[in-house]
Amino acid sequence: MYGIIRKIKNDVRDRTVYMEVFGDNKVSYRVTAGKIFMNGEEVTTYGVEAEDVRKGEYESIADFSRDIEDAVDFAEMLIASRTRPSQIYTRALTYLWISI
Repeated sequence: MYGIIRKIKNDVRDRTVYMEVFGDNKVSYRVTAGKIFMNGEEVTTYGVEAEDVRKGEYESIADFSRDIEDAVDFAEMLIASRTRPSQIYTRALTYLWISI
């Protein structure tokens, strides 16, 4: 039995950089703030980005959390562990595992 699953894509709009830290490993870590529409209501969401300025690697989770403290805490974890942009999703799963 197969069916069509319709997923509503929530694009983050009006993004601004809330916090940016340049790590000693030449990776720039950012926490961004933006807005998404969810159930007809505008909601503020916070994302996390990592960009390696030497290699040009870039990864982001645009809607990481609705709580700014979680986003900043996650970014601090990335900085402390010197996470490369390619490892950001693995670290996000680890963070969720610890925080739940």
